[in-house]
Amino acid sequence: MTNEKNEYRVSPLGKTAYWVVVVIMLAIGAVGLYWRLTQGHKLANYGQLIVWGLWVAMYIYFIGLSAGAFLISALVYAFGVERFRPIARLALFTALISLLMALLNIWFDLGHMARFYEVYTRPNFQSMMAWMVWLYTAYFILLLVEFWFEMREDLVHRGQEPGVVGLVCRILALGSKAVDAETRRRDQRVVRVLGAIGVPLAIMFHGGVGALFGVVSARPAWHSGLFPLLFLVSALVSGGGLLLALYAMLAPNRKSEEYKTLIFDLGRLVLFLVLLDGLFTFAEYSIALYGAIPSDVAPLLKTMTGPFWYVFWIGQVGLGLVIPTVLLAWKRTRTNPFWVTVAGFSIVLAFVGVRLNIVIPPLSVPEIQGLVEAVPSARMTTQYAPSSMEWFLAIGIIGLGLAMFAIGYYLLPVKPHQGKEATL
Repeated sequence: MTNEKNEYRVSPLGKTAYWVVVVIMLAIGAVGLYWRLTQGHKLANYGQLIVWGLWVAMYIYFIGLSAGAFLISALVYAFGVERFRPIARLALFTALISLLMALLNIWFDLGHMARFYEVYTRPNFQSMMAWMVWLYTAYFILLLVEFWFEMREDLVHRGQEPGVVGLVCRILALGSKAVDAETRRRDQRVVRVLGAIGVPLAIMFHGGVGALFGVVSARPAWHSGLFPLLFLVSALVSGGGLLLALYAMLAPNRKSEEYKTLIFDLGRLVLFLVLLDGLFTFAEYSIALYGAIPSDVAPLLKTMTGPFWYVFWIGQVGLGLVIPTVLLAWKRTRTNPFWVTVAGFSIVLAFVGVRLNIVIPPLSVPEIQGLVEAVPSARMTTQYAPSSMEWFLAIGIIGLGLAMFAIGYYLLPVKPHQGKEATL
């Protein structure tokens, strides 16, 4: 059973501020949802050239967070890296919430949202999108089952408590009451097997997202065999950064040596991944720019020098590479809870820009020269900025994710723990 002694607790003022922000975000999202349901795509700013916008970028962003968090949990469950066990259950929970947020974003991007089920009833397995949906479904089921077996014994124990927490845990325990050693070993075997199965599954579905872009031969900026690898590395960076920030904020006994050791080890892992992602990005950009093929160079110049240049230089490079590298490498900050949290959330924020730069600039370069001038239409434009409806819905989905995280963190045994009792 988990031990909650010396747990770091957020002040009442901090909790109030958190929920005020969440409620405001949900209210904004409700307005966006109303516009989306009553106006369809009319209020969106994407058009005939730029057919994917903010929601698609947020979809691949949250999918990356989910895959990255899950793969880090697999270090414990599939590969037995015990030093990361205190965050393993939290990683599974984060992966589940992030997946739901990703699917909501892409659902609102569909032209006919009510027809989403047809990918199950009339699948075309020659389509990368069909494969991704089926892989998401398998991943979601695996994630739920693994998460339940990992929590089962704690659900049984907490189900004996009075109040809402006890009631929720009794319901989620699904009638299970066994807490003996044999049942515990069975749970651990199931979690280990599911974790091992989940590793190739997570690689396939998030690599598949990269492949979805990579097979579009009409867009040279996407058409590369490296895209699935780029997506996997960036998923590990963003998921690792999120877990690093969450553990730095929420772990119990933040003055203990064990806490400092874990954030140091996790910080080193995240730092390595940040530098690896930076190397991949440098290789991608430098080779294309050196080759000087116009169709390859144009979207990169849009990214680096276009109207939203700051998303690349301040967001992707500054927040995503420079700041976390300095904070996680410098001896004075790499075990400091505040600065480690800043480094983690800097990565998380930066990768919104990374995903936007993957989606938007390559679409803003017309495939046929003179196409924009030849077709007199407001929708035939190379300029794109998300509309109020797009922003409102995206903000609402983030607010929903924050609400689900906070409620689940309170009701479920997902808190990070230290010491041997975390593995019981």
